Amino acid sequence: MKLASAIGRFLLGAIKVLRLALPKLGVGWMFALLTSNFNRVSIVELGVTAIIVTTMIGLHHFLSPFQVIWGRLADSHPVLGMRRTPYLILGATMGSLVFLALPSVAVAMGDGSLAAIIAGFGLLILFGISIAAMGDSHHSLIAEVTQPKSRGGVIAVVWTFTIMSTIIAAGAIKSIMPTYAPETMQTLYNLTPLVVIGSTLLGVLGIEKRLNREEMAAAIARSRAAAPSSNPLGAAIGLLRQNPQVRAFFGFVFLSIVGIFLQDSILEVFGAEVFNMTLKETTGFTQTWGGGVLGGMLLMGLLSSIFPISKKLIALIGGAGTALGLGLLTVCAFTGQRSLLNPAIMLMGLSTGLYNIGALSLMMDMTVEGATGLYMGMWGMAQAFGTAVASILAGALHTVLIESSVLSHSVGYSFVFGLEAVLMVIGIALLSGVSVEAFRGLTRTDITRAMEAGAVA
Repeated sequence: MKLASAIGRFLLGAIKVLRLALPKLGVGWMFALLTSNFNRVSIVELGVTAIIVTTMIGLHHFLSPFQVIWGRLADSHPVLGMRRTPYLILGATMGSLVFLALPSVAVAMGDGSLAAIIAGFGLLILFGISIAAMGDSHHSLIAEVTQPKSRGGVIAVVWTFTIMSTIIAAGAIKSIMPTYAPETMQTLYNLTPLVVIGSTLLGVLGIEKRLNREEMAAAIARSRAAAPSSNPLGAAIGLLRQNPQVRAFFGFVFLSIVGIFLQDSILEVFGAEVFNMTLKETTGFTQTWGGGVLGGMLLMGLLSSIFPISKKLIALIGGAGTALGLGLLTVCAFTGQRSLLNPAIMLMGLSTGLYNIGALSLMMDMTVEGATGLYMGMWGMAQAFGTAVASILAGALHTVLIESSVLSHSVGYSFVFGLEAVLMVIGIALLSGVSVEAFRGLTRTDITRAMEAGAVA
């Protein structure tokens, strides 16, 4: 009887974790389309200037302050007795609908239409606002319905779904569109609302406990006590100024994300320009990298569930391995040895998988009860700013150094990849000084003071 009960609890727990992971399928699908298809097609096949495309892809990340706004809004304004689910569904719906218009916008940009460029920026700004709602709501939901002891395993499963989605998306892209054609691109992108909204609804409906009137009032009171009502962005800035642990962790997240993703929007272009690889071949980069991430996350998720491995140590090892992989990619670009390309991408992926487990678990640990949305919004903002800077800087470096022939392709790309490795090392150095225990020493008075400063910011 006890065994049957234990098995039942295990199965219910496993189903809950799998459902929590489902929304990441849609997120992975959308980002795979943007960073392995939209970028390559727009730059190589349609001839749009790289800085325009990568800035467009990266600009929406600068809307990440909306994560703090969404997080604070959700903390203090539940909808139908829930603080996370409604905002997550809203973000998924808005973000996925953007993709219906992107193929035609890409064609018009290739024809030199200024209106199309403006429309593209507008669509990805809307996408950024939507992703901010999805990211903060989903991560806050996970933080609230899981226990710290099991969180590393949960994060591993959640991000496994993200990587699986990018691999599946890459396979779909290769199958549906091995070569570029406007009609097939539109067919591919039309699948996005079905994938994103469907996976979100299947994943979160029924997971969050609906609060009754008394519970809702108590939750709002706790939220206001932990972080009194004011300008949430000003409060976030205040916390960054006042607490060195908050500042160091924010810097680590920002720099490490730039280090990981600076190559993301130009890696397929690198394959085409340096090794004359086809669209189908460069799309395979996503599968190679994703397979490495998946392997690293599964391995570390399993080990961290069995052994008490420090989350900080996991993140440090992952960051160091990523820097090493970027160093190998730098050698590949400089020497033109194609045989080094896949091993470098695989090592980067494997190490990024370790990084994801450690860094995301640390993010969820570095929150304060009653202000979970605010802190998750801050860490999400650091991630998003890092990704935005990476995307825009990649396009700028490509246009200024490579397209203008200031440097040869080999030297130019090796400079970009080498810069990533250096940024990753600096991020690791910042993380070495971060302590969850020191962060938890932040008193309610410190938070209140930051919020009060934000009220007049």
